Amino acid sequence: MNRGKLQIYFGSGKGKTTAALGQAIKEASKGKSVFIIQFLKGRQPEELSFIKRLEPEIKLFRFQRREAAFQDLSPEEREEEIMNMKNGLGFAKKVLATGECNVLVLDEILGLLEYGIAEIADIRALLEEASDSTELIFTGIKLCSEIMEWADGVYQISTLKESI
Repeated sequence: MNRGKLQIYFGSGKGKTTAALGQAIKEASKGKSVFIIQFLKGRQPEELSFIKRLEPEIKLFRFQRREAAFQDLSPEEREEEIMNMKNGLGFAKKVLATGECNVLVLDEILGLLEYGIAEIADIRALLEEASDSTELIFTGIKLCSEIMEWADGVYQISTLKESI
């Protein structure tokens, strides 16, 4: 498979998106173009407004329309959001095919597999679109062994102690 570099941040702990964003800022500071596409997340106004201030070096895309997180939606709302997230996957594939960015963060993409919104073949097709010089960063809670095999770096985020 011809693809760029793949890093994965996964696990049940908090901080996966933050770790990916830190990597995105590091790469943007080197003059690289960074796109972030978020999936399965509710709108978090503080986080979104902060990332928007990093434009044009870091561009954020969200295809979901609802304010609430995916798991909190009704079945009808979920169906609509599934179509929106599939559009987001299509956009990610186009971005990779055209080389529009050097770094592509796909935040919570692993959850698309868990919810049955995407399949392993969809993820593989994304990776196949990436040039050798493109860096991809995936986040999510659960990681399947097949995707782990494709990764260059895998970082498990877990909570050892949580403050109340």
